[in-house]
This record gives sequence, C-alpha cells and structure tokens, in this order.
Amino acid sequence: MKKELREQLKRQLKADRQVVIAGFQADGMPEKLLRSLRQSVDAVLTTAWHEARLPANTALVGVGGYGRGELFPYSDVDLLILLETAPDAATTAKLEELVQLLWDLGLEIGHSIRTVDECLSESAADITVQTSLLEARLIVGDEPLFQQLQQRYQAAMDPRAFYHAKVLEMRQRHAKYEDTAFSLEPNCKESPGGLRDLQVILWMVKAAGLASSWRTLATSGLITQTEAKQLMEKERAFKDIRVRLHLHAGRREDRLVFDVQTAIAESLGLQATGSGVNMRRASEYLMQRYYWAAKTVTQLNTILLQNIEERLFPKSGEAVRINERFNDVNGLIDISDDDTFATTPSAMLEIFVLMTERPSLQGMTSRTMRALWHERFKIDAAFRADPVNRALFLRIMQAPVGIIHALRRMNDLSILGRYLPNFRKIVGQMQHDLFHVYTVDQHILMVVRNMRRFTMAEHAHEYPFCSQLMANFPQPWLLYLGALFHDIAKGRGGDHSKLGTVDAEQFCVEHGLSAEDTELVVFLVENHLTMSQVAQKQDLSDPDVIAAFAKVVKDERHLTALYLLTVADIRGTSPKVWNAWKAKLLEDLYRITLRVLGGEPHSADHELKNRQQEALATLRLYGLPPDAHEPFWKQLDVAYFLRHDASDIAWQTRALYDRFTSDRPVVKCRLAPIGEGLQIAVYIKDQPDLFARICSYFDRKNFSILDAKIHTTRHGYALDTFLVTEQNFAKSYRDIISLIEHELCALLTNPEPLPAPGKGRLSRLSRTFPIQPTVDLRPDERGQYYLLSVAANDRTGLLYSIANVLTKYKINLHTAKVMTLGERVEDVFLIDGATLNNARSQIQLETDLLDAIKV
Repeated sequence: MKKELREQLKRQLKADRQVVIAGFQADGMPEKLLRSLRQSVDAVLTTAWHEARLPANTALVGVGGYGRGELFPYSDVDLLILLETAPDAATTAKLEELVQLLWDLGLEIGHSIRTVDECLSESAADITVQTSLLEARLIVGDEPLFQQLQQRYQAAMDPRAFYHAKVLEMRQRHAKYEDTAFSLEPNCKESPGGLRDLQVILWMVKAAGLASSWRTLATSGLITQTEAKQLMEKERAFKDIRVRLHLHAGRREDRLVFDVQTAIAESLGLQATGSGVNMRRASEYLMQRYYWAAKTVTQLNTILLQNIEERLFPKSGEAVRINERFNDVNGLIDISDDDTFATTPSAMLEIFVLMTERPSLQGMTSRTMRALWHERFKIDAAFRADPVNRALFLRIMQAPVGIIHALRRMNDLSILGRYLPNFRKIVGQMQHDLFHVYTVDQHILMVVRNMRRFTMAEHAHEYPFCSQLMANFPQPWLLYLGALFHDIAKGRGGDHSKLGTVDAEQFCVEHGLSAEDTELVVFLVENHLTMSQVAQKQDLSDPDVIAAFAKVVKDERHLTALYLLTVADIRGTSPKVWNAWKAKLLEDLYRITLRVLGGEPHSADHELKNRQQEALATLRLYGLPPDAHEPFWKQLDVAYFLRHDASDIAWQTRALYDRFTSDRPVVKCRLAPIGEGLQIAVYIKDQPDLFARICSYFDRKNFSILDAKIHTTRHGYALDTFLVTEQNFAKSYRDIISLIEHELCALLTNPEPLPAPGKGRLSRLSRTFPIQPTVDLRPDERGQYYLLSVAANDRTGLLYSIANVLTKYKINLHTAKVMTLGERVEDVFLIDGATLNNARSQIQLETDLLDAIKV
C-alpha cells in the first residue's frame, strides 16, 4: 500500500473517531457510538483488503463483539481471515503485510487465519471459538465461502452441548467474581448481572435457532414484551457505562473501580446531595442504579436459562400436588395455574414458606419465577396489612431451616423489598465507611446468615461460644428480626440506630408480637453498635464501665441477644474486619457483665483478689518458689492487675521476678493466647519517648498494633505490653520471636534519635473515599485522666505519628486501644500530663495531632 493511502486511512480513522466520540458526548447514545465506530473500521478494513489484492477465494470476517456489529472505544477488532485452502507462500506474505498494515493504522486487532475445515475443527474443540463464530459477520471478500462456513457451522452445532458448555463457563466466571452482582467494584462486562450474562442468553437461543435478538426472543414466546423491554434497557445502561469507562480511562477498562465511580456518575449528570454525615455521593447514586440493573438482569437471566433448559431438555414426570396452588415438578415448585399469584396474592409469600418446610424443593420452575416477578407489584399497602400475609412472613422468619435461602430468594426476586418498603430503599446502597465491603441489603442478609449459622451443628466449630449461647436462647427468630432491621435506616440521614427502631417497632406491633418481644427487637436495633464500642474503645478493667454497660443491657436475655448480634454484625461487614482480638474483647465483656448481672461483686478489690489467685495458680505450674513473686508484685499497683488478665500476669512475673531491678531492658515475646498475633512485653527504666521508640520499631517492621497496655511500676520501670500482627507470623513465628527480642532489646539499650514520622501510603480505597480526620480530647468520667480519641484513614506509621506528638508534649500514656475497621482506624488513649492542665496547650496538642494524622 502506498504511504499516502496509509496516512489517509490513519487520518480517516482518527477523524471518524473524534466525530463519533464528540457525538456521544453530546447525545449520550451508546448504540450509535458502537455502530459508528464499527462502520468506520469496516470502511478502512474494506479499503485495506482491496489494496492487499488477495486471492478471490478469501474473505475477511468480523467475529466476537465486532462481528456482532459493536465496537467499544478501546476494544479489540476481532477478525477471521477465511481461506478456501491453506495459503501458499505468496498469499502468506500478502496476509502478513495486511496484518502489519492494520497494526500500523492503530487498530488493536485479534486475528486468526483459517480454512473452513480448520474453523469447524477449532470450534468443536474450543467453546470460545465456537461462540465467536456464532456472531460471524462478513466484512468483505468471498460471500459464497462465508455462507459455506455458516451452513456447515450451523449443521455441526449441538444446542444441548453448547448450552451445557456456556452454563459451566458462566458459573466459573461468576465464581471468579464471588457469585455476586453486588461487588463494590464490579466489572460491568464480566460480573454476575453484567453485559456478559445478557450475551449468554442471546448466544444460547441463537445456537438453538430460537431467536437472534431480544425482539425475536419475545416473538418466539420465550420472554414477554415487558421482559424484552427491561433487558434492552439494562443492556443499553451497561453499554453506556462501559463506553464511558473506556473514554475516561483512555484504554480498555470495564471495571467500575472506586477511582472512576465519581467521574462516571458526574458524566451521567448525577450529583452529590446533602452534607456531612448526611451526604450521598454521586457515585452512590450511580452504583445503586447499577446494582438494581444487575439485579434485574440476574433475575431474568435465571428465569430465561431455566426456560431454555426446559425447551432443550424436557423432563418427564408427573406433577405432585402440594396444595391447590402449588405442585412439585421434579423437585421444583410450580404454580398450579398461570394466574395463581394474580388471583391469590398471598401465595407470593406462601411459596417461600413451603420451600422452608419442604427441603426436597430445590428451586422454582421458570414459569413460577416469571409469574412471581411480574406479579410482585401486587404487594402493596393492602397486601402488607393483610393478617394472612403478616402471619406468612413470620412463618418464614420462624422456620427451623431455610430462612436465609428464603430471604435471599425474596430479595433476588424483589419480593422482600416490596413487603418491607424500607428494605427496598437500601437495596444496592453502598457504604463508603471503609470497612463494609457489601451493600447494605447484602450486609443485612449476611448478618442474618451468620446468626443462622450459630444454630447449625455443622458450623459449631467456627464460634463454639456463640453456638452454645444460641442453643439455649428461646425464640431465636427474634434475633433474626433484630438483624433484619439493624441497618434498615442507613442512608436516610441522622442516626440510623434511632431511625431503625421506629421501623422495627412498627413491624413488631403490626405483626402481633408481644410487648416483651417487641422491646427486645427494638433494643437490638437501637443498641447494635453499643457492645462493639464499649469492648473496643473503653477500659474493661474499670468497674464503672461494666456497671454502665450492665445498666444498658438490663438482664441476661438482652446481653446474650446483643452479644450474638454484635458478633454476627462485625463478621458480616468484611472478611478482614473480624479477628481473634475483637472476639476476646467481646467475650470478656459478655462474661464480666453476666457476672455483674448475676449479682457477683465487681469491685476493684474483688477483681484484684481473683486475678492474683488465678495468676499464682499458673505460676505454681511453672515450679516457681511460693514467695518468689512477692518482691516484684510489690512494685505493681492495682491498675496493673486490673488491666492484665491472669495469663499475662503469670507470664510477665515468670520472666521478671528475678530481674525486676535489672539495668538492661527485658523484651519477651510469645504467641498471643488468643491464637492470633504476637504478645510482646517490654520492661525497662522509664523514659519519656519509650512508647514512640517502640512504635517506631514496629512501624519499620510493618507490624500492626492491635492493643497496647502501658504501665509504670512503683520503682520507676515501664512495663508495656503490645499485641501485634503481621501476615507472615504463622509461617516462621519462632524466628520472628527471637528476632524481636534481640532487635528491640538492642534498640532500647543504645537508643538513637527518633526518625521523623513518615506519612505512609493510603490504599486506593482510602485515597478515593478519605475520611475527615478527627481528634477529640476530654476528661474521663472520674476526672483523673484524659481520653484522647483519634479517627483517621489507616496507613503505615499512623500510631508512630501519634506517639511522636504525645512525646513532644510530654504526655504520659496509660492505655492505647487500637480499633481497625477495614481501612478506618479509631484509636482511644488514656493519658495524663502537665500539658493537659492548660486549655491553650490542649488546643495546640489537638492541632498538632490533626496535622500528624493527615496524609
């Protein structure tokens, strides 16, 4: 090809592309853009093909998405060069020249060169090739040769085998995306409920010769006109998003990652509303819109796949009557008549009751799902007020098995949100709090699932204590109701715990619950954050803290219910948020509070005596002389014994009883008794910058500090205990323990100037959704110490940055409680110091801390 023509084609492609993209930015019509880009490339390919002067018995064929007639801005141009016979040397040279030319023009091509026979053999061996040929389109060249390929391909097609292969492929793809359409960063093409799920349906019906588009699919009777309209609307919406993703990234990008969600939302005209805690980002509106579309696609995909399966694999077998409204057809529940739900709306809840009562029912027939989906609009205020329907819903919640499966099916088919309108509002609602990785509705259902698992013997090994408590809890369905409503008021503005109690109480009263049961459900919704906050932020060795919490829970029933909900809730936020340390804090709070509620004294003297007796019993097992501990213990005050459990006291006493006046630092490390992380004790003559120095060491080692107990003995020694974690502890903990004991001891023996704190790098999520750092300093309830609360995005070196500022102001640190919630950190420090007696110094301290925790 002449250089002039090559440059002309290059300019033509570039000019066409600019015009098409400008047109899309003006009219927002994705189909027009996809078609126009394809037409532009078609024209250039046709010119290049003619210039290549290939033999007459060859053809250029578009396959895959390009064959379908669509071209996204940065998608590959998939081509098949079809030959009648294997190419000779001259033809091969021309083909190589053609392919090189296409690359030189700036086209991202994927190409294959095959004869018809080779196409068919490859198609038989590879489902990907078979699928791409299903959408083959002649661009230029030998039409009879292309028709020969089409005819032989269709003759060789086995619709049943194709169906099985595509279903398997789809399941594998879904598994890659954790089988959920509600990922916080979905792939609009590949994730469940995305574009690919729509394409799978069209591939299957086309392979079976049933239809070739949504409109012809409706004509064939496989879907209704309403369903066809819904599918076309969702397809257009996903194409629109995918086009915008490509244009925003300047490359092929199909993921709605956090970094781009706001930009895509704003390009669609969506804007943030509200401010502060009541603000809803533009990205939240976009993603809720996306999730609703993906949910619809998932619903219709399930219905249509089953419908196609019933067409391709008709099963014999008589329907077994369940009642006058439902039958069992080969393990699937089926409506007895097409208008069952129309004539008997309560059957829309009854069907889920039956599925919990009959484990042999594995699902619904396609016509049942379709009828349910179409008639869901009949669930209105009158339906919700009907005592029959209220009783049916309670039967679902009270079912001995199948509750979570029923609730998830109800949510998938939009029944749950119709029956509970406030639940519908939080379907697909994102939570940009940096620790929830699920949308609100999916989180709620996850919490209910966790509650249900406490009742199942096969899951008792996961959380034995929770399973034990649940086994003895009467009416566990009340806990499921508490879980169902605990976050239902998210996104409305204001305190969702308070707002949710209104919804919960209204539900309980309308559904005829007793005053006592209603009060428990409302209590759970109102206080579902309380136990976590007390356990992770307050001093559990303080009798006043325990007394105040006991006053909130009132009795063992409320305490147990709140404990079970709290564990299920934290575990339902993210796989990364729950850990053994949180489990221990919550269980400790439960057990201490239970003893107080049972009338057992919880004074400092009582706890001191019990703690010392337990520690002495352990020390006797180590073979220590009976009085060996006494000199060391005389240097420890009551606060030490209250803040450390018996295991820690015995461990530290054994290590220090004969060297508690040593001039050299003592560093001891062990696997934490909770079974996760390492416990490190540091004993040394006290010094002002000790906490910062130790934090600096942990920072360099990339250790995460979960807890710190800071103590000063009566004779001026610091005894500081840390709980730290790191990803590789489990693999080589013995070596790590030895290294820590050696390095930290050496560091404290020969201290060097403290390094300047580094800012650390925020994760991509934290950069996209930064939280406003906060510092709060206030006297504790007794006026003896100050409580310093710090909230910020998590990052390496954060605690060291805080410690460095405290050192600068000569602050004495007594305890540090570090609460990490995904990407968010909330630290609470118990401190004192002369600086805090001056209001101006307090303000300056808060200002410097804010500067230190900002990135």
